[in-house]
Amino acid sequence: MTGVSGAAGEPPPSGTVVPPGERGATRIADRVVAKVAAQAAREAVGQLPPDAARPQATVVVRHEAARVRVHLELDFPSDVGARCGRVRHRVVQRVGALTGLRVPEVTVHVERLHLAAEYRAPQGRTR
Repeated sequence: MTGVSGAAGEPPPSGTVVPPGERGATRIADRVVAKVAAQAAREAVGQLPPDAARPQATVVVRHEAARVRVHLELDFPSDVGARCGRVRHRVVQRVGALTGLRVPEVTVHVERLHLAAEYRAPQGRTR
């Protein structure tokens, strides 16, 4: 065996620079991006009622762009539109920063509104 390297299938010698076109690619699974998006939505929503489900996300990645759907529950009364806007902004920011993907679309589905305790009907029997 000679000291010559670089033949097909052999790793390049240490200290050499591999041209960008030959370095390969990194693929982040959709479910991983969805977990990042769900965590970002949790951060943006803030405090939720105790019986509310945690935000969930689904993602489709194509051509270096992630289209995200976030499903969440909110307390009511609150400014639902503003909270959804914060979720969209935070998801775009965090997914882009952590994965390097563009996020051209974030759809927020509010699945349920939880009525604040002071607005609920009294429980139990009334006379």
